[in-house]
Amino acid sequence: MSQASLAIVNEKEDNTSKEGYVVNYLKSMIALEEAMEPFKEQKKELRSEYIKKEWLSKDEIWSAVKAFRLYKQAADLDELNDMFDLIENQFGSRGETS
Repeated sequence: MSQASLAIVNEKEDNTSKEGYVVNYLKSMIALEEAMEPFKEQKKELRSEYIKKEWLSKDEIWSAVKAFRLYKQAADLDELNDMFDLIENQFGSRGETS
């Protein structure tokens, strides 16, 4: 087999392999998303229950979730505060329209 033919065969194998990886990845991702769907619905129901029973408001839930995500990321609150101040100085206080 000539080098040109070998190169074409290798390229075709790479494409087939790449296509196979893409298909397998997408199938796995779809299966995971389908498996997660009931949990997403439970999350919505939990949120709705807390709001309905007036244990927490939408804003309190939003703030708690944001704070928890920042905590998990080990966010630097001083840096975050500085950035918030910069944005507020640039765009005005919250609730004001530019």
